Amino acid sequence: MTSKSKKVVLGVVVCLIALIGILGATGPKHTHAESSIVINHPIGQVFAYIQMLKNGEQWSPWAKMDPNMKMDYHGQDGAAGNSVSWDGNFSVGSGTQTMTAIDPNKRIDYRLDFTRPMKGTATAYFTTEKTPDNQTKVTWGMDSENVTFMSRFMARAMNCQNMMEKVFAEGLGNMKAILEKPAQ
Repeated sequence: MTSKSKKVVLGVVVCLIALIGILGATGPKHTHAESSIVINHPIGQVFAYIQMLKNGEQWSPWAKMDPNMKMDYHGQDGAAGNSVSWDGNFSVGSGTQTMTAIDPNKRIDYRLDFTRPMKGTATAYFTTEKTPDNQTKVTWGMDSENVTFMSRFMARAMNCQNMMEKVFAEGLGNMKAILEKPAQ
């Protein structure tokens, strides 16, 4: 390698390190992602479906990303305090989702504890609203604090808000298709 080539490589490395530093330093300290859809069913039916964690296996985008993902359920499904732990490939990682609060036909709150590929916590929720046509508007959202340099870097570099909103929209679309499917 010539002296000129070494200088070019060194310049590229310095620029990459500087870019990582800038992205990590300027990355968002908080990420909020949210998507909504209207489902052609009464609020009580939609809420009851969402409330059951095991139903997530039918519509969750992560279930499609890793059909071999291991899921372990704990507690009474549909009740506050129940949880599901998952362990999957790199795309889905591993962690635990715990239902922390239920406001019937209005809101369900969760705590997410991620263990892989990166450790972290977040809160997530579903809200339901009755529409004038006796349909249900469902909103799926998540909030996370990006407290470390690496989490701020990842939030900026991967545009986590946009990525999560697309995943939520896909999941809500799957849920809508299942709930609106004609009875057989």
